[in-house]
Amino acid sequence: MTLPLVLVVDDNPENLTVIGELLQPAHGVRAANGGARALKLAALAPQPDLILLDVMMPEMDGYEVLQRLRAEPQTADIPVVFLTALNSSADEERGLLLGAADYITKPIRPPILLARVRAQLELKQAREGQRNRSRWLEMDASRRASENLQLRATGVHALAALAAAADAANGQHLRRTQACVAVLVRQLQLQSSPLGVQLGEAGAGLLVQCAVLHDLGCLLVAAAVWDKPGPLDADEQHLMRQHTLRADAALAQAELDAQGGGEWLQMTRQIVRSHHERWDGAGYPDGLLGSDIPLPARVVGLADAFEAMLSPRRHRDALTPAQARERILAERGRQFDPQLVEAFDACFDALLACLDAVAPQPAAGATA
Repeated sequence: MTLPLVLVVDDNPENLTVIGELLQPAHGVRAANGGARALKLAALAPQPDLILLDVMMPEMDGYEVLQRLRAEPQTADIPVVFLTALNSSADEERGLLLGAADYITKPIRPPILLARVRAQLELKQAREGQRNRSRWLEMDASRRASENLQLRATGVHALAALAAAADAANGQHLRRTQACVAVLVRQLQLQSSPLGVQLGEAGAGLLVQCAVLHDLGCLLVAAAVWDKPGPLDADEQHLMRQHTLRADAALAQAELDAQGGGEWLQMTRQIVRSHHERWDGAGYPDGLLGSDIPLPARVVGLADAFEAMLSPRRHRDALTPAQARERILAERGRQFDPQLVEAFDACFDALLACLDAVAPQPAAGATA
């Protein structure tokens, strides 16, 4: 068992000897006959658990020694007990205000000294125990948070993989739309848009992650409708539009079964349900108007539409980038949030570059 180490500082050799003999053999002892020496020994490993510090010393008094100890991170937390012949309340108050843990007047009474030393060492041990517990709790919380993030990422990738397995072309659309969302979000942050502020850094990252699930409802639409080579009739359009509500209902049930799903599931539900809403209120499924549409759904809705314009379908050709840009700009304040259209226009070249990095999808069936 390692003995607690006490640094005794006094310019009087006799005092050093007497106090050292009192503390031994229950404590390890270091002795310093001046302030400069004390500062060196205090920083030397292993560091003392407690410092007994004389106040009245030549060249550097105890008050200055304490101030210097407290100014250095390496020694700032070592408890210091003043030993002094000064017994006025003003002297004691000054020492305590500077950060002394206790104040013992001379001449030294051995039982008092040993009791005060024991009390300070027990307090230090308790503080270190609490600090270690707090550090462990922080590490455990960090570990749990990391595990939760990994589980969330795994869940998102698994769901996206299911959607991609059901329809390879749609899986490519999901990834290309996610890439567009990442560019749009970055632009909102670069231009210090109010929308970027609203999202925040954590929300922006979560949005990019969840964007790939926006057409998760395709799994719940009959293949005969989803893969139809030509335009959809009114009944088929109705069935197709159900993908938003069905996906939201499935995620809501998952949230209920799991007794909560966290921010990622809440955001994913907003996206899958509302990414076909329109700024002018003419969208579906709820006919939401303007800023009543959740911001994540507004961002994904624009990215989704832009990517779809650039991708061929069995019943139509893809638009050129210039045509798609013109159409998005024309829908400012109608289909799309005006601030998002502004960000889209500002990062148009970056959007095209990100899409070039993800292979374009082949001709596909109906689109939602």
